[in-house]
Formats: sequence, structure tokens, C-alpha cells
Amino acid sequence: MPGQAIRLRGAVKRYGPITAVDGLDLDVPEGTCVGLLGPNGAGKSTTMRLLTAQAIADEGELEVLGFTLPRDSKAARAEMGVVPQLDNLDTTLTVEQNLLVFTHLYRIPREQRREAIERALGVANLRERRGAKVDELSGGMRRRLLIARALVHRPRLVLLDEPTVGLDPQVRQELWALIDLLRSEGTSILMSTHYIEEAQRLADTVVVMAAGRAVATGPPTALVAEHAGREALEVYGPPARLREVEADAQTRGWSTRRTGTSVTILRAEEVDGEGPDGERRAANLEDVFVLLTGEEVA
Repeated sequence: MPGQAIRLRGAVKRYGPITAVDGLDLDVPEGTCVGLLGPNGAGKSTTMRLLTAQAIADEGELEVLGFTLPRDSKAARAEMGVVPQLDNLDTTLTVEQNLLVFTHLYRIPREQRREAIERALGVANLRERRGAKVDELSGGMRRRLLIARALVHRPRLVLLDEPTVGLDPQVRQELWALIDLLRSEGTSILMSTHYIEEAQRLADTVVVMAAGRAVATGPPTALVAEHAGREALEVYGPPARLREVEADAQTRGWSTRRTGTSVTILRAEEVDGEGPDGERRAANLEDVFVLLTGEEVA
């Protein structure tokens, strides 16, 4: 049985009258990728700050790589890599120089620094840009450099806070391949995101968060089966028609979700012969997300 790279029990973080994380339980088994999926304000980034001791929990138990936080936060940080949501690269340095700085910060022995930098450049596919200044890089290259920087000391655990936010779909796919490589190599990963496809594509386990709490946890396929069933029935029409469909579904006890110009009836396989006219499709993680959080994806 694998150990736990991360273990949270009853974690709470308050900022004055606002409770950003509210009794969160979270497990990241070693060698797996766990995705925190939730709308903005769900508590994902605050959870990341708790795990790096940038914020201190008001209540609860936090363990990272066997270390107790915040007491052993320095030892835990030495064995984890962190990819922040906001780009904090040193734009006055080259790609290689940014990595060199972090080999010093992580106290990699002098004789191992060159090898560590070459490996990180190779993983991030940046060897040909080693001499480029950061401000000469595209957005996707800068995100790859952030990941390379987090990997330079061979961490046991990587925290990815919204790793592809603001990037176009092609670059996002490129970074997904890099994250997939880390997962295949047995690196433990905790990734926060509000991109549903990203969570479904990369995470072994998804934790759906809302209002600082975990409202559902499990493998993506299991979450879909539990909360949305096998099929969904999408009904389109003018607002009056959609309200009529919702009212009828509520009377019949059917679960629905509204997405702009349509109403989706979940577990459509159970309403055969009684459902309204519409388009059938496979139920998916987006259905679960909207059902549980009441939010549309940003």
C-alpha cells in the first residue's frame, strides 16, 4: 500500500469573517495525481498556501511527505516543488540562470548542479532556449520553465496551482503532456484547476470543492456514475420552455442543471419514454461540477 504524500484532516483557514477553507479533508496517495476542481473562491489556492506554509491553518491536522505542518514546513518544502499560479520568474535572467538560482536555493551539491539543470531543461523541452531571457519567451514556454524550476531538485511531490490558466488550448495540451509524464514517472501531484477537461484528463482522483469544502471525491468516472448517471438529455428552447421543463422535472424528482440556453436532465437512462424531446449524450464531469457547485466554468 502506498503512503500518503498529503494528509489533511479538518483543515480550516479564516481571513477575518471569511472562512476560505472550512474543515477540509484531503488525501494524496504517493505516486498519484489528485485534482482540486472548483470555481473561483472555492478555496483551492488557499489550500495550496496552507501546504507550503505561506498560510497557517487555524484548525486541523496537516501532513506533507510525513512532515507535520507548520512545525516541519521547511523540511517538507525541501522535498516538494511548487508551480505558482502567478508567473514569478526573474525576467532579468536567462532560462538557465533561473534554474541555476534554484539549484542553490535547494542546496544541490555543486558537482550535481549541471546534471540537474540539463535534466530539468530536457523534461520541459527548453534546451534550445537555455540562453534566452525570460521576457523573450512565450506564455507557454514560461509555464514550462516554472515547472522545470519546480523539478530541478527531483521533488517527491509537486504542487501545481492552476498550471494552465490563461493559456490557449494548444499550449494547454502541451503542458498536459508534461504533467502526464510526471505522473507516469511516479511523482505525486496535487493540481488545482477550474478547467473540467483538465481534471478529467490528468487526475486519478478529483476533489470537487465549493465554499472551502470538499463536496465530492473520487475517480472522474466514479463521480460521473454516482452523481450524473450514464446519460444526459439536453433540452433547448426559449426561456419559457426551459422553465416548463425544469418544473416538470422537479415534479418527477429528476435532477437537472441549467446551462444558459439549455436544461440538462441527468440520469436520462432512467426516464425513458417520459422525457421531453432533446439530445442524448454521455454524462460527464461537467455535469457533476455544475450540479454540485451551482457554478458555470470560468
